[in-house]
Amino acid sequence: MKRLGLVALLVIAAMGAAAGWLDSQIVRPYTGHRPAKAFVEIPHGTSRWGVAGILKKDDIIRNRMAFELFSLWHIRHPLQAGEYLIDQPLNSKQVFWKIAQGRIFLHYVTIPEGWSMFDIAAELERQGVCSAESFLAAARDPAPISDIAPHAKSLEGFLFPSTYQFKRRTTCAQVAETMVSHFRAVWNELNPSGTVNSPGGLDTVQTVTLASLVERETPRPEERPLVAGVFYNRLRLGTPLQCDPTVQYALQLAGRPEQNVRPEHLRIDSPYNTYEHKGLPPGPIANPGEDSIRAALNPAPTDYLYFVANDQGGHFFSKTLAEHNRNVARYRQLLRGDAAADPAPKNPGHRGGS
Repeated sequence: MKRLGLVALLVIAAMGAAAGWLDSQIVRPYTGHRPAKAFVEIPHGTSRWGVAGILKKDDIIRNRMAFELFSLWHIRHPLQAGEYLIDQPLNSKQVFWKIAQGRIFLHYVTIPEGWSMFDIAAELERQGVCSAESFLAAARDPAPISDIAPHAKSLEGFLFPSTYQFKRRTTCAQVAETMVSHFRAVWNELNPSGTVNSPGGLDTVQTVTLASLVERETPRPEERPLVAGVFYNRLRLGTPLQCDPTVQYALQLAGRPEQNVRPEHLRIDSPYNTYEHKGLPPGPIANPGEDSIRAALNPAPTDYLYFVANDQGGHFFSKTLAEHNRNVARYRQLLRGDAAADPAPKNPGHRGGS
């Protein structure tokens, strides 16, 4: 009996020692010899033992066997494939749950409405998703939209503004295709027949081009149908659109980006210059959101031919040049802080305009 008791004590001591060892290997944070910031990739179909081997090889965990034992203890929780970022000391428990919960590394990129493909490229490069040059190369290839916009020269206008999640190894082409897929979903919802039915008989590229002008002219959703209506009226009459954002785009294409359009810019030799050329520019000048696309497809019926900014983020609209000139004078008074000027627009309104 004494011998059995001694054996039992030895077993208990051994189990305690094993538990203490396992705890020391699992609970203490481990940095190993890896850099402070490391990525580890778990391929699809990797076994638990394979995952432990990868983590040990990449100096993510302290002890492979300890991780395997802990993983087996939680056998009901499968380990998820993907790429994981380890940017702080973690213990093996934390590493296990990070992978079991599939907390893979993702870039979150927000593309605001009205950004051009050049703006998007710069943001993607800033966030380390892909280089600006590589993204622009992908954006200049219109193949992904050849079925719905066979005359498009690039993906400009079809890179839908939204918030996206991209894996670290996502290619520039895949980024562009993801944005185009989002555009398709919105376009099909707004245009379920598949045949563009705009008031001016515009095709897909022309409609998206008009939507991009509307997007750049006003940030106010409630004003966009009215701005689209003004542009349609000017197109119908053969009057130049005189849209400042098209001049800004022409300057950007020429390698001379400007935030503010000055009188000398209005003479730039470019088909995108809607002061020098009648009709729509050759293609979109930005990537419009849903409200602007809807406005281009369903403009407000109006007699207005002109609009100019007020000082409240909107526009003054007018039917005649004389009225427009008075609104321009009123806007200048508002900029000077002249209390005699009426700051309230008669119609919803933003800056820019014809």
